[in-house]
This record gives sequence, structure tokens and C-alpha cells, in this order.
Amino acid sequence: MPRLALYAIAVCVLAVVAAVISFVQGSGLLGILWVLLAGLSSNMAWFYLRRQRVRSAG
Repeated sequence: MPRLALYAIAVCVLAVVAAVISFVQGSGLLGILWVLLAGLSSNMAWFYLRRQRVRSAG
């Protein structure tokens, strides 16, 4: 697994945890920002994983 994909997955997990904590504490706007960061990092992880799959197949 590419190192950048692992970093992106770690950021995604941490952003989801931060979003849950923000929503529980009542900070909706900050929670939405964390959710957006989690979405961005998950897309980056999929991109790096897919890029490795294409490179190894071809």
C-alpha cells in the first residue's frame, strides 16, 4: 500500500473522530468542516490506491 494512501486514511479517520467530537460538543459548523476534510482525504486515499493498482496491472 502506498505511503500517501496510508497517510490519507489516517487523516480521514482522525477527521471523522474530530467531527463526531465537534458535533457532540455542539459545534455544528466546525463538525461540517471536519466532515469535508474527511471526504477529501478519503478521495485522496482512493486515488492513490487506484493509481497503484493501475501501475501494477500495466
